[in-house]
Amino acid sequence: MASSSYFLFAALLVLASWKAIASDPSPLQDFCVADNNSRVLVNGFVCKDPKDVKAEDFFLAAKLDTPRDTKTNKVGSNVTLINVMRIPGLNTLGISLARIDYAPLGENPPHTHPRATEILTVLEGTLYVGFVTSNPNNTLLSKVLNKGDVFVFPEGLIHFQFNPNPYKPSGHCCT
Repeated sequence: MASSSYFLFAALLVLASWKAIASDPSPLQDFCVADNNSRVLVNGFVCKDPKDVKAEDFFLAAKLDTPRDTKTNKVGSNVTLINVMRIPGLNTLGISLARIDYAPLGENPPHTHPRATEILTVLEGTLYVGFVTSNPNNTLLSKVLNKGDVFVFPEGLIHFQFNPNPYKPSGHCCT
């Protein structure tokens, strides 16, 4: 009886002194380039045969340094989205990129991304940005950003961007 108590105590001591190790599992493959010719959809797009993958599958000459027209929609903004539809190599990687240009007083109305955190970098001008917490008390967290500033919108939270300048356009790029 004493030896079993001693063994249990020793086992608990070993477990208590063991450092916890936690991480995401490694992917099963390096990448899964979307096969846009396949009609089968499984958690994204079917993977292209890795032997057929080329550098072009991870590249797009998007010219994101060029401002876009903001006069064609009612909210005064223009979103240039870079996702798996434009770069097949993004398939299953859980990341996309967007450039948003704002007219004077233009906005990106309140919206949410249920499966992704967004990080925003102001490229030009000024933006008033914010998000609403869901816990504990629906608080608005907001900030005025200037060129070069960065702001993070946590996954799933309602957020917005607004160009407060009535005279100058603004632009940002986010992932």
